[in-house]
Amino acid sequence: MAFGKLLRFDEVRGYGFIAPEGGGEDVFVHANDFGEDKHLVHPGMRLEYEVEQGERGLKATTVRIVDRPVTKPRPSRPAGDAEELCDVLSGAELSGEVTELLIEKVPTLTGAQIGAIRQQFVNLARSHGWVEP
Repeated sequence: MAFGKLLRFDEVRGYGFIAPEGGGEDVFVHANDFGEDKHLVHPGMRLEYEVEQGERGLKATTVRIVDRPVTKPRPSRPAGDAEELCDVLSGAELSGEVTELLIEKVPTLTGAQIGAIRQQFVNLARSHGWVEP
């Protein structure tokens, strides 16, 4: 069994990637490999898993959440419930949030790297309508 942290997970597409604790190539993980726990999955959580060589690289199987949440997860709201919507940020506000996150989580990035990442992220958000024009 191997251990790692979930780097990212796309709930819509049903897959994500695990960063192995010992380093090396990221490991693909499918939502079905979490079994009944797939509703608990979020980036940063520690996982235990078996690794297989898939057609496109390493693939996790028999995935188990090591650090379970202490509280029960809240059920999600129905899709039509507009009582609590997310904030829509301006491009400048999103840019500031992304900058702070990158500085905190990846302190080795240079200013130029942060600027390039931030601009691409804001462009992506604009193309999807996630930020105000």
